[in-house]
Amino acid sequence: MAELVGPRLYCCCNCRNHVALHDDVISKAFQGRNGRAFLFSHAMNIDIGPKEDRNLMTGLHTVADVYCNDCREVLGWKYERAYEESQKYKEGKIILEKSKIAKENCHCSLLCSYVENCNGD
Repeated sequence: MAELVGPRLYCCCNCRNHVALHDDVISKAFQGRNGRAFLFSHAMNIDIGPKEDRNLMTGLHTVADVYCNDCREVLGWKYERAYEESQKYKEGKIILEKSKIAKENCHCSLLCSYVENCNGD
């Protein structure tokens, strides 16, 4: 069967579960708990923990930790609410820490029609 190169993906560094599309990166200029982080408009194959208020570098936000839904590794957080007007653009967006994800290309057979169903085989 023919192989196609699909979209560039980010996967969990721990288990290689696909968690985000490169096209959904909004910014690579964010700071996470462990260094550099990326802001994404969407993510997949993740679970979201309970909401909590955190005082981050840009002020008070309500956030929820984001976990890989396969290995349960904490990958970053989701912005649920920003209290400062200048930070409202982050609401609903997801931070994935660079140290917790890896970039890869999806090599799928012709039968793989949806990225969400592609496991990279």
